Amino acid sequence: VLKSTFNVEVLDNRFLFFNPSTATNNINVSIPTTAVSIREDYRNFIWLNENTATYSKTLGPHSFEILGGLSNQKYRHDRTRVQSDTYADDRINAVQGGININKGGTNSGVEEWTLTSLLSRLTYDFNQKYLLTASIRGDGSSRFGAENRWGIFPSVSAGWVISDENFFTNINSLSFAKIRASYGVTGNNNIGNYTSYALINNTVNTVFNDNVRAGAAVSSLSNPNLGWETTKQFDIGLDLGILKDRIQFVYDYYNKTTTNLLYSVQVAQESGFGNFNDNIGEINFWGHEFSVNSFNFSGDFSWTTNANISFNRNKVIELADGIDRVYGRFHITQVGQPFGQFYGLNFDGFYMNQADLESSPQVPGRSTVGSIKMIDTNGDGIITYGGDEDDRTIIGNPFPKFTYGLVNDFRFKNWDASISIDGSQGNKLFARHLYSTANLDGVFNLVEKVKYRFRSPDNPGDGLFGTTVGGGNVTGIERDWVSSNWIFDASYLSIRNITLGYTIDNIQNIMKSARIYLSVQNAIMFTDYWAGQNPDVSSDGGLTGDGGNLSPGVDLIGYPIPRTISFGVNLNF
Repeated sequence: VLKSTFNVEVLDNRFLFFNPSTATNNINVSIPTTAVSIREDYRNFIWLNENTATYSKTLGPHSFEILGGLSNQKYRHDRTRVQSDTYADDRINAVQGGININKGGTNSGVEEWTLTSLLSRLTYDFNQKYLLTASIRGDGSSRFGAENRWGIFPSVSAGWVISDENFFTNINSLSFAKIRASYGVTGNNNIGNYTSYALINNTVNTVFNDNVRAGAAVSSLSNPNLGWETTKQFDIGLDLGILKDRIQFVYDYYNKTTTNLLYSVQVAQESGFGNFNDNIGEINFWGHEFSVNSFNFSGDFSWTTNANISFNRNKVIELADGIDRVYGRFHITQVGQPFGQFYGLNFDGFYMNQADLESSPQVPGRSTVGSIKMIDTNGDGIITYGGDEDDRTIIGNPFPKFTYGLVNDFRFKNWDASISIDGSQGNKLFARHLYSTANLDGVFNLVEKVKYRFRSPDNPGDGLFGTTVGGGNVTGIERDWVSSNWIFDASYLSIRNITLGYTIDNIQNIMKSARIYLSVQNAIMFTDYWAGQNPDVSSDGGLTGDGGNLSPGVDLIGYPIPRTISFGVNLNF
């Protein structure tokens, strides 16, 4: 069987934006800023061509299928952006109405990437009892250096339906049993465009004969050896059907190792560059996943349940040559530990009085009665943040001990109902937004709990926030130094969806059925995490300069997840 497809997607977008001087998208701006107007036009053009040839054959109990294919994909993005600011009147919001054309926000550009793939697959089964699949594919990406654009990714999987064996017929309680195993290699090319090239910055000026001349300079280092990030994964699983499949049990174990991670590595300052894109390191991921599906009742009243729980772990095996740890603003990634651990000082309360201050390790010249107190990890009697005498240590794990889910579906005659629950247990969150919303020496709106800060030895507050006496020299320790004081347990249980419906069948021969339903999404969440609006966050998206996959579990207060109530009708003619 020969098959060929060709898909084209074109997106034209016009973006008009005006931000008046009285509005801001930052949470810690104290005074009005200048108005900003932006106009941006861009076009995305994507085409994908896939060609496959398939041959199938059955010889008695033997079934074969062979597939070969070629695919090509190309993406192009054209963009023009103009930004102006400093408006005499916020009611004039056209781009040309601004006094100043912002050169930093005005630009145009083109981005392109291509991906070519060759693939083949062999599928075999014997009497649908012994199953085997083997495949291999080669992918060539324009994002990589000339020496390493192609990656080869093989995989193989096998299954054995044990319950079809003759010796299994005497096991009455098990109606189905299957063992599965697989091993494969996959690749990742998500590093952005032109990262293997030495890029040119054409906004650099120079001086000739006492006159400023426009110029250009190399802004990044090239790496012709930049190549695919690869993941080798082994899986083994067990499927069981119990009591004529009324209870179905699934277990999966996975172990995968990612090597040649795509990462921006710091280089020596003497080079004139900050970072260098390269393939470095090795991280191991493994976990156990369990799922149970049960048919509890059938007939006029039916009830089914699906429950799942997962235990996932990771460990850094290797980083760049000669490096055993990488520091972020709030995190540390080091060999032998999970990546992206929170890194800072251990919170030890506040200096409750003068005697407590004098008998405890201090930050020289900054600690005072009522200010935050930290644990002196190295025992030198001084609290130090960074440097050779650093007191920082791992203060939390952003990854949960386990995650879980539960779905119950009910039906009674024409009525149906469903409730789904999910949750996470044991993970920590760093409430990054408290840098601003609990800024003790600022002029911003603050979280309500700041009212109950330390005020005096006789009025020490609730132990969450320290004194404001002493200004930024004192409060800056609490605000600017990462500590476990702002690390919180982010465990939660969420009722994600509740649905109630009623179905009317055969309405006067006009339609087959009509179903009326009421649904509530994100109905309620149970959690002890008070510092933010939602504990189900994973990263700060790089807004703090840390960013990326190595900085999980940072809460900057994103847009809250809404509770949505829906009422609708499904008509079936």
